[in-house]
Amino acid sequence: MASTRISDQLPQLIDPTQAPVAFGNRALPRLSLELQDPRLYVRQRALTALCDLMHDPERAYEAINNGCLGRLKVLLEDADAPVRMKTTEVLYLMAAHNVGREAFLQWQVAAPLAGLLDEPVEPCRKNMHQTLLRIAEFPAGAASIVSIGLIPKLVMKVKVEEEEIRALVLSTISYCVRVDALPALASDGVSVLGRQLSHSSPNIRRAAAKAMVGISVPLEGKQKVCEENLLPVLVGLLSDSDPGVLANAAGTIMNTAIITMGKQQALQADAIDPLLSLVSSEEVAVCANALRALTALAEAPLARRQLAQHLGLLHTCLDHPAHVIKRAAATAIRVIAWEP
Repeated sequence: MASTRISDQLPQLIDPTQAPVAFGNRALPRLSLELQDPRLYVRQRALTALCDLMHDPERAYEAINNGCLGRLKVLLEDADAPVRMKTTEVLYLMAAHNVGREAFLQWQVAAPLAGLLDEPVEPCRKNMHQTLLRIAEFPAGAASIVSIGLIPKLVMKVKVEEEEIRALVLSTISYCVRVDALPALASDGVSVLGRQLSHSSPNIRRAAAKAMVGISVPLEGKQKVCEENLLPVLVGLLSDSDPGVLANAAGTIMNTAIITMGKQQALQADAIDPLLSLVSSEEVAVCANALRALTALAEAPLARRQLAQHLGLLHTCLDHPAHVIKRAAATAIRVIAWEP
């Protein structure tokens, strides 16, 4: 028979660490109020509930309209480490949505996030860097990170961060240098990135090489790559097993070989044969960057004579299904076949 005895146990499927979510459009206003509650456990439970809700872009939109971002910015400075960690997790989830990234620019979230660069709790620091990376993935977000002067600090963090977080920092830098490479150059970025090119982790090598592509676009970057004698290292990366490393290494050689010093150092490092071997790669980015690098090197008479023996290989690329490969191959053939 049924009993009237009331159990002291919580009902099944109830998470005591998560705040109860109100029904319908009352959910976010209530959680927004609980974020500023003076009781620690209330703030923690509200953040846990928000983490579940922020996977939905509509809920993220509601949270922004109910003023959650302003309160989350305050919680980034909370004295409680779990609160800071959950706050960065909520922001990371919000940054997955376009509405969240646009709100981050409006509310200037990047600067408070950067205050956690020296956060002692590693998961919190990781969440923060993942959020910064998502902000940097679109141009306006990368420009905002550059504008607040965060690049020199990120470059310094490359030297000291753990491997997993270091890859995130390098990826963030790679997006920011596309917008403006000068702050990274002024912070000795080429030297710092160059030391990461030989790292044992493919994620770090890939991210460092990607950042090197962007930082070698301005003339100062090309000259710095040559001064640091990084072209032999980049040529060595042309035999890497990671397609991302291959594409970015070839891209950096392509950028640097535009200047005379870059051509000379690349040729001295015997870059032509490894680049020719990448022309047959199935990866479009690898093949295209290899062709472009060969085109830049072919402007030197010595390289042009050497490449003239491989025109047959380049002609096979004219039948490639990717238009970018056809165009790069046609340009390379025209430069190599040119005679004064």
